Amino acid sequence: MSCLHDQFKLNYFMYSDPISDFLTRVRNAIMAKHKVVEVPASNLKKDITKILFDKGYILNYKFIDDNKQGIIKIALKYDSQTKSSAIKALKRVSTPGLRSYAGYRDMPRVLNGLGIAVVSTSKGVMTDKEARAEKIGGEVLCYIY
Repeated sequence: MSCLHDQFKLNYFMYSDPISDFLTRVRNAIMAKHKVVEVPASNLKKDITKILFDKGYILNYKFIDDNKQGIIKIALKYDSQTKSSAIKALKRVSTPGLRSYAGYRDMPRVLNGLGIAVVSTSKGVMTDKEARAEKIGGEVLCYIY
């Protein structure tokens, strides 16, 4: 009986924050110098992946439909000479236990504008710069630099 309870607790805490799981999988793949990482898909994760591609942090991505949840394949980007990743850090800001919201005037600047903050707004997921330009605030999901 307690084995089932422990298994439930493990699964609950593993998947209670899917964005953090996404960022951790990408971070671990970068640390292990993998070229490709696969993550379970969701609409929010797809939007974050598109932002990573548009801002030049990843080489490419592919959405695979497997008649279940789906998979996102991400080709990571490395510098050819130094072998360092284009992504230096991924930091989760808003968590299920403590949500972090910001108005467009209070939107955080990551590394004085060199990095990006991914923000979930009423007009969709966008970067901090786009949210400031559209004058809308939202939930600050993560920092990428």
